[in-house]
Amino acid sequence: MTSLSVEMLAAAAAEPITSAGNAQLGIAVLAGIAVIVLLITKLKMHAFLALTIGSLALGSFAGAAPGDTILSFTAGLGSTVSGVGVLIALGAILGKLLADSGGADQVVDTILAKASGRAMPWAMVLIASIIGLPLFFEVGIVLMIPVVLLVAKRGNYSLMRIGIPALAGLSVMHGLIPPHPGPLVAIDALDANLGVTLALGVLVAIPTVIIAGPVFSRYAARWVDIKPPENMIPQRPSEDLDRRPSFGATLATILLPVVLMLLNALVEIVVDNPENGLQKVTMVIGSPLIALLAAVLVGMFTLGRAAGFTKDRIAGTVEKSLAPIAGILLIVGAGGGFKQTLIDAGVGQMILDFSENWSIPALLLGWLIAVAIRLATGSATVATISAAGLVAPLAADMSTSHAALLVLAVGAGSLFFSHVNDAGFWLVKEYFGMNVGQTIKTWSVMETIISVVAMAFILLLSLLL
Repeated sequence: MTSLSVEMLAAAAAEPITSAGNAQLGIAVLAGIAVIVLLITKLKMHAFLALTIGSLALGSFAGAAPGDTILSFTAGLGSTVSGVGVLIALGAILGKLLADSGGADQVVDTILAKASGRAMPWAMVLIASIIGLPLFFEVGIVLMIPVVLLVAKRGNYSLMRIGIPALAGLSVMHGLIPPHPGPLVAIDALDANLGVTLALGVLVAIPTVIIAGPVFSRYAARWVDIKPPENMIPQRPSEDLDRRPSFGATLATILLPVVLMLLNALVEIVVDNPENGLQKVTMVIGSPLIALLAAVLVGMFTLGRAAGFTKDRIAGTVEKSLAPIAGILLIVGAGGGFKQTLIDAGVGQMILDFSENWSIPALLLGWLIAVAIRLATGSATVATISAAGLVAPLAADMSTSHAALLVLAVGAGSLFFSHVNDAGFWLVKEYFGMNVGQTIKTWSVMETIISVVAMAFILLLSLLL
């Protein structure tokens, strides 16, 4: 599930790498995905190598020149790592500071004291929804991972019982609620009212996140009963610590990037003038990179120094945090490369060609087009932009409420069934220590539930309004 602006620019600027017909291209897509799945599941090949080979196979089956396929793959890998990679690295540093200083322990102990048993999944979905409101999905997940893993470990919960509600909260916010890039682009393309879209989006999001989060997590925990991966769990701080950060200071550090990005979004909505001095400042401090970097720098004092760390120990903590994420960065980057190969091969245009003659209601049409593009390309952002552009003429005669619902329908469709061509799929798989089959049974099914349930509530609202 990738949503950074660099991807939008790459997708918009991409030229087709092949002139293959739709039938050949469709076969190439299925073959490329099959190669990846077989290499990982049957030959036990590392996901980075499998994604690289699968991308080359896709280009070959589609009839593209090998050089063009390589350029598409490397461009997608580069744009994904440049956008998401830095965020993952900063998140890893912040997570290590939280763990080594005892700050993560403080947060987890407080949560376990306030909520336990059946209430814990509900607490996790609430926390994730609040954190995910202004954040990109990738930023939200790197902030939530230490808390999710520690709560599951300390409370002896199935990882899915705790992790699915957190992922659902982040994903629903990402797909349905402004100021996330996808909904904002759709609002602009369909000339919808932002305030109405936000209000209706919240109405749809609440029941959707409940069903896809705490409710579905019961079943996900039965299907995939796993414990948190030991190599990803923040280790308890050494016993030589005389003190640890307070709950308030730790929470403030975690929420700092949330506040900065939310501030940027609010100023953008209220001021709406890129030349305004205040908006220029908030655009910088509210960017994901700067917001997370600020949290890391602040955390060195509110977490590291508060725990009595010396400068050398803080530097050591930062250094140790980066080694474990090397594999994750490569896999997520390769997932982005495969996605870009699909896009440059013309898969998105193929879906649009097929959909031109569909005679169905506008809300359902927008959802179906977004679903098809999401399945083919793996990018929620590309699915949202393409589907919104195609159904934009239908919104011209719509009421304010129905135009907003069309935005939400496109956003819901863009979340449908994340699989091996989505960098977010690999991010979740690696963080939670699952294999491909387990990730499909949990993460992919959860995304599908979000998409379908949200669309059902959107259609219900369309009847009431």
